Amino acid sequence: MKMHFCIPVSQQRPDALGGRYVLYSVYLDGFLFCKVRYSQLHRWNEQLRRVFGNCLPPFPPKYYLSMTASMADERRDQLEQYLQNVTMDPNMLRSDVFVDFLKLVQLDTFSITTEKASLDIFLPDGRSIKVEILTSDTAERVLEVVSHKIGLCQELLGYFGLFLIRSYKEGKLSVIKKLADFELPYVSLRSSEVENFKVGLRKWYLDPSLDSRLMDCRAAVDLIYMQAIQDIEKEWAKPTEVQRQKLEALQKEGNQTKFLELSQEVWHYGYVQLDPCTCDYPEPGCGTVLSVGNNEVSCCITLPDNQTQDVIFQMNRVKCWQVTFLGTLLDTDGPQQTLNQNLELRFQYSEESHWQWFVIYTKQQIEVPEQGKSKKHHSQQSQKDYSSFLPRKSKIKTAEVDCGLGTIKEEGL
Repeated sequence: MKMHFCIPVSQQRPDALGGRYVLYSVYLDGFLFCKVRYSQLHRWNEQLRRVFGNCLPPFPPKYYLSMTASMADERRDQLEQYLQNVTMDPNMLRSDVFVDFLKLVQLDTFSITTEKASLDIFLPDGRSIKVEILTSDTAERVLEVVSHKIGLCQELLGYFGLFLIRSYKEGKLSVIKKLADFELPYVSLRSSEVENFKVGLRKWYLDPSLDSRLMDCRAAVDLIYMQAIQDIEKEWAKPTEVQRQKLEALQKEGNQTKFLELSQEVWHYGYVQLDPCTCDYPEPGCGTVLSVGNNEVSCCITLPDNQTQDVIFQMNRVKCWQVTFLGTLLDTDGPQQTLNQNLELRFQYSEESHWQWFVIYTKQQIEVPEQGKSKKHHSQQSQKDYSSFLPRKSKIKTAEVDCGLGTIKEEGL
């Protein structure tokens, strides 16, 4: 599943000439990413079109007459779908015209200027590495800086990523989301009002067999070894008692290679485990713990009678995904004040020749990397399948915010 853009809310703002314009709050994977005007996105689309031509998805047209509230809502939905579709092309994602615009709107939204800064990047063993960056450096650039500092081979960068991680006093850890290549890690940390967020370095593949491709690089082996230990300690990977004893013995010996080889046999090794959430299977409101990896979504579901049931969904039998942003925005003028922020993730699954929907309510985005491929190895224009990601309207309650639009002239947008 790819990253998810949505525009759950828009606001009227006065301009310098006494008119009004609409400001759209763009969320990425459930977190405020930027606030932009239609005119900014329109100019960006024109720049992209000069580079990529007709490969772009359709952009919402201009209105030359007064725009009603219903027309504004329709435009908001169209802009949301445009952003979702335009990010499906890997070549576009890496283009300067794409990245430079998104860097600018992130900085402008949170009133951050480009300057030198220090950033702590946390490793799976709890240690941190301090790197010197610019506040405008993207996650891709920061990853390059970190890799150079720890000696990670450049050709292996596509197997790792920077993640937004939340730690708790009791030692619990949540991998909230992977930072997209064009996100600015410094801005992401400063813009979030949630405490104890940090940026962590983790491997970015869910097929455990890919470990073998990294074994000739000492820094890469150190990273996946640290992550394997962490995942077992956090009980995200679940060894049997016999496996645990053997792994502990290998860890005491410092035999990383044998430790990783044995880890391949551990249940859920290399998976990403989400925080407890709810689902609608076998009935609405059931609690579940999701683990995603090795081309499957594994669910441990707590039934109404407190019994548990393990259900596995193979990714190659998922027809399409739908995502809905759920939440109550308390203060849309603030950088990010969202109460009960959730994502509704639903996918259509083939079971015994029948298609059925499975719905999950979570605060974390399920993003699955392209297996077996480094992001550096894409060279040809990809075929975009917009049908695999179906649009869903966001369900937002806004407290004490007047979002009535009345009529707005196009030049004010």
